[in-house]
Amino acid sequence: MIRRAPFLLAGLLLGACTLIPGFTPPAPPIPAELPVGEDAAPADAPEAQTIGWQEFFPAPPLQAIIRTALANNRDLRAAMLNVEATRALYRVQRSFIMPGVTANGTENRRAIPEALGGANPLARAGGTRLITQYEANLASTVFELDLFGRIRSLSESALQDYFATEAARDAAQITLVAEVANTYLQWLADRKILILSRDTLAAQEKSLELIAASNEKGVASQLDVAQVRTAVESARANVALYDRLVEQDRNALFLLLGTHDEALLAPEVTLDSVTVMESLPVGVSSHVLLARPDVRQAEHRLLAANADIGAARAAFFPTVSLTGSYGFASTDLSTLFSGGAAGAWSFVPQATLPLFLGGRNFANLDFSEASRDAAVAQYEGAIQAAFREVADELAARRTLDDQLAAQRALVAAAQQAYDLSYARYREGLDSFLTVLDAQRSLFVAQQNEITIDRQRRTNLANLYKALGGGLREESTQSDGTDETVSAGDSK
Repeated sequence: MIRRAPFLLAGLLLGACTLIPGFTPPAPPIPAELPVGEDAAPADAPEAQTIGWQEFFPAPPLQAIIRTALANNRDLRAAMLNVEATRALYRVQRSFIMPGVTANGTENRRAIPEALGGANPLARAGGTRLITQYEANLASTVFELDLFGRIRSLSESALQDYFATEAARDAAQITLVAEVANTYLQWLADRKILILSRDTLAAQEKSLELIAASNEKGVASQLDVAQVRTAVESARANVALYDRLVEQDRNALFLLLGTHDEALLAPEVTLDSVTVMESLPVGVSSHVLLARPDVRQAEHRLLAANADIGAARAAFFPTVSLTGSYGFASTDLSTLFSGGAAGAWSFVPQATLPLFLGGRNFANLDFSEASRDAAVAQYEGAIQAAFREVADELAARRTLDDQLAAQRALVAAAQQAYDLSYARYREGLDSFLTVLDAQRSLFVAQQNEITIDRQRRTNLANLYKALGGGLREESTQSDGTDETVSAGDSK
């Protein structure tokens, strides 16, 4: 066995080659520059991927909520466990590169007719002879010499699948951070509108009391009373609507958090007190999108499909496998490991060459190549989707600030119109219908201001996600069960 070691080593070295086709991911099918306009960050500005989510969301209440979601969200937990499962599958596939050695112990008893076993003075005429044999050996069962890289191609495919699930985990985390922030902002905005609706309802109920009293004195008509009552019921409907929306926002938020912790939703926190990073740096080059986790996931899926082609090609070539064992054999268990035992070994090389399989190997190769081409299309589609998301958020970023400023000016004008109309009504110059119209216009303007303010903050969070920011707060620590997996493990 020792004399054969150099030949076995040479076989292992031959297995270092593969039939994986050389492949370079296609150039991004998008413009070379992002549509940032005059808002482009300076060349020395940090990229969005280097900014932690806690820097982008500096408000402590929002940070506490995001941290809770990262620790308890079930979808993110499933994504993390998928990484561990795929990592284990890669380790299983990688183990086939090296021979497996097992220790075996057997006891073999046979009863042989005396007529077949020769003379035995201790056996009765026509009896049998009992033979017992004990064996202990080390064995390597069906170890395939990877001469054409079939096993290494499968190992490379499993490694790329592992990297893809890691990228999917990062994408899930970034999405979760943005989703939690957006849902929390939506809850704060709806709660602010609910408070505004209640204030409006209280004001209109007071107006109804005044108009009803005026009607009893003959000053106001029944039409005035009916118009004010219409406004009151409309305000009451808005209160019921936003009361429901606030509760639904809470339910959605608790689902994302993975826990029902009322203490996280502090009532003193308002939409105005929750800030996000306003000056998010956006570079000019669109190649920054290649670092997005979902794009990296598509790239690793593409490389895995390319590695499968190497395994399909290797199936056309001979397969060489080795089976061997070395140990001791004895008819007495007490002498199995002593000088009375005899050495026993076996060595069974086997070569298999596919001759006719009904076109199976050709079909597998065609399937692998078609899967690789489909993965190319999915990779290019992921890049195009990323570009579209960033372009949409940049377009919104350029207009939402102007829209919010205009809406705030509209609220101020509507407030002034309401104040003047109410003063003219008290002086008897206008009917209360003018006051109601001004009040409705003011409520709608205030409601739209809150909505646009929330959209502006949501746009910043979505842009941060679209650029690939918001990675893990702390790097994942190794559990010590295995060495670090890297792209070089399967080379």
